Amino acid sequence: MAKSIIQLVDELPEDNITVKVLKALDFVAPGEWNNAIGFDLTITHFTGETDPKIIQRIRDRAAALYLDPAQGYQGAVQLYQAIDKADVAMGTVALANKVSEKLSFLSFLGNLTPKAETTQTIDLLLKIVVEVIAFCKLNGIPQPNPQLFANSLAKNYHNAGLIRMVALVCIDGLLPLGPNFLTKIHVIIQGINPGNIAGNPLFSGIKDQIPGETTGDRLGFVHQCFSAIEGWMNQLIAKTGLTPEGIFNHLGNFIQMADDNLDFVAAFLDQTTNYYEHTGIQTVAQCLVLEAYESLQAEGEVLRNNDLDNEDLRGEGEIEFSIGDMVEVWDKKEEDWYEATIRKFKVKKDKPRYYVHYVGSGSSEDEWIKEKNVRTGNFEEADDNGYAVGQKVKVWDDDEEEWYTARIQKIDGAQYRVHYLDEDDLNDEWVNLDEIC
Repeated sequence: MAKSIIQLVDELPEDNITVKVLKALDFVAPGEWNNAIGFDLTITHFTGETDPKIIQRIRDRAAALYLDPAQGYQGAVQLYQAIDKADVAMGTVALANKVSEKLSFLSFLGNLTPKAETTQTIDLLLKIVVEVIAFCKLNGIPQPNPQLFANSLAKNYHNAGLIRMVALVCIDGLLPLGPNFLTKIHVIIQGINPGNIAGNPLFSGIKDQIPGETTGDRLGFVHQCFSAIEGWMNQLIAKTGLTPEGIFNHLGNFIQMADDNLDFVAAFLDQTTNYYEHTGIQTVAQCLVLEAYESLQAEGEVLRNNDLDNEDLRGEGEIEFSIGDMVEVWDKKEEDWYEATIRKFKVKKDKPRYYVHYVGSGSSEDEWIKEKNVRTGNFEEADDNGYAVGQKVKVWDDDEEEWYTARIQKIDGAQYRVHYLDEDDLNDEWVNLDEIC
């Protein structure tokens, strides 16, 4: 009998080789991944709820949603599990046991054989395909759509989903194939014989879920998936300065490595980690928790955030936005504002937080946002640059290399007088157009 989502989350390891590798990759996406262990802690993490009765209701609803055949949750988990089973198909239980005893590359490293570049490329491409299909299942999209996935990846992928894609680039791309792996993939995929991919065990397991009547048609879809996110992968590498050697050095902070032959390192990680399954289960759990929580709120089963007592909204905790408002949300990594709608809100330590849904994205990307990172986008009397008095903006500080939240008080041509939130009026200042966003 298949395990429930609660069992799957509760059984995730708190610390093993997979967790160490994912923590090592935090330098690529700082603070994005939190190895939340236990279903109840996952509920609290994504909803802020601590009441045991409410947590139990969310658990029960999430468990029911997971078992509902009309939902795509079980199918997504099966895909994430399938990809890692294919990676360890070479039978390396003994190696994994040795690693659990002593996290070090010893003489047995010489017994590993890195995958051929064509095999490695096929595995990487199929992982991308699995991510596209799973994304569409989780967001209720009937047919796998690489472009919708690519749009969400570029704008709204966070948490376990983002670290999974980072690991894909690092562990399945840069380490085994080198810094020019994107170019290599283009060359290899053009020359792949449909017969080569038909014999891949993962492809055999998921081919019925890949659009197309023939292996050639399905290979065309694989190519579409890669093309859709190639730009994102290239941008990630350029933005972070990722190199195979840099990844190896960060991994060395967690795992003692006595060999710097990077394709062997990649073979080792392929056979001893299950990062796709681990983070995939966490992604599915997040989606389930959020859907369960929202459905219970809609039915009045838990406290609706807009029913908070007025005394809870005192002082700086006053609510600026209402449920259903169209807003703009600041993305620190992209350094830009994105359109969203307010789904709910709460006050924590006298500070409002808003649960937002990004326009054009699935519900799995919904998240809690601090008030300082939410603003209205409707200003009728905006200047030629799109700014208006009273508008919330981000101001760049060269010395601190940080964006600070402020409101525009006055406008004089291309200069703006701003008041920084939570700061004295003495800190008000004039800034130039190129210093605000």
